[in-house]
Amino acid sequence: MLKPLSVFIGLRYVRSRQSSGFSSFISASSTIGIAIGVAVLIVVLSAMNGFERALATHLLSIVPHGEVVAVNSPITQWPENIAKIEQNPNVIAAAPFIKTQGMMQKSAALKGVEIRGVDVELEQRVSSIATYMTAGKWQDLNLEDGVVIGAGIARKLSVKVGDKVQLLLPPTVSTQSKTSKSQQFPVPMTQQATVVGIFKFGGTIDDTQAFINLAKASQLLGYQSGEVQGIRFKVQDVFAAPQIVRGIAYNFNFYVYMVDWTRSHGHLFNDIQLVRLVMFIVLVLVIAVASFNIVSTLIMAVNEKKSDIAILKTMGANSSTIMASFMFQGLMNGILGCFLGASLGILISLNLTEIIRAIESMLSVEFLSADIYFIDYLPTVLRQQDVVNTVITALVMSLVATIYPAWRATKVEPAQVLGQA
Repeated sequence: MLKPLSVFIGLRYVRSRQSSGFSSFISASSTIGIAIGVAVLIVVLSAMNGFERALATHLLSIVPHGEVVAVNSPITQWPENIAKIEQNPNVIAAAPFIKTQGMMQKSAALKGVEIRGVDVELEQRVSSIATYMTAGKWQDLNLEDGVVIGAGIARKLSVKVGDKVQLLLPPTVSTQSKTSKSQQFPVPMTQQATVVGIFKFGGTIDDTQAFINLAKASQLLGYQSGEVQGIRFKVQDVFAAPQIVRGIAYNFNFYVYMVDWTRSHGHLFNDIQLVRLVMFIVLVLVIAVASFNIVSTLIMAVNEKKSDIAILKTMGANSSTIMASFMFQGLMNGILGCFLGASLGILISLNLTEIIRAIESMLSVEFLSADIYFIDYLPTVLRQQDVVNTVITALVMSLVATIYPAWRATKVEPAQVLGQA
């Protein structure tokens, strides 16, 4: 015989089980349950991988990977400091900035904004903001009074490119010293600006972010030539940003605050990891329930095959052969379920984005809104390791489920069974 006796017997029992109605139904239900659990787990893990990639490539294309922000006095000679930072092999590029909180006004409408003064050319090396412009040009920010705003701000103030707006900024120290000491509240500075561009990125960034050029920001906030509030940089590995920022700050010549994206938007990544963990546990339990249906199938098989087991024992078959025969019989359910589930899961994962878009079009609904989330589609990234881990987990559970019924088969007494025949 070319195959081991236990495999031969197990295959014979699998074929014979297909002809029996109720046993076949129980066996099919366990196989289908394993297949569904494996498929859904692969799809969910692929979706979580897609969100991670979207976080790294989309959201972090505008959000600073890392920043060093001056504590007491401004950072001086910023071109030299940027050149020093870019010598770090983990840093792709760096750019200066000056930021402040303020208000933007158009007629009677007011909107709170974060105003960032940036170098128009260097900012494009660390940010993809220019690619999200829906009106105007990013380069027009070089105009003295130019301002680029998010689509949410433009919608709130009902402005378009070319409109005049007024910026209300907190007074600088020098401005406050000139005001009367009798004033209880300092008067904010006002500055006329012209909207030269509108960008649409998605999420809350569109509702809060406004850009002016670095020279204008220095003038308004009292910075001297060569002085900036901070330097932002783009790194090779976004998930290593905290360590990279720490290393840069320790080698810096100024006292600085260390800021990285995990502090401002890290909750998104943590939410993805939490959902991944919860869904993995839930779906593994689903696979476990389906796998342990194999117990019922094999116990029924053992009860049906008691006389066969007794005959095998009288012919000299040892307990390990009988146990291996029934374990192989049960494991076939797991193998078939894993094959079907993995095939279905891979097929759906590779086409998940198109499937969801088709469902949205059919039902006229939008599952992900760019105004709330940072993407308007369901991303997916299929990883070979996720498929392997899922299949191995399901196979191990299927194998464990076969141990007890197979062990019960070895306890059949030939004399008792054949004596009743």
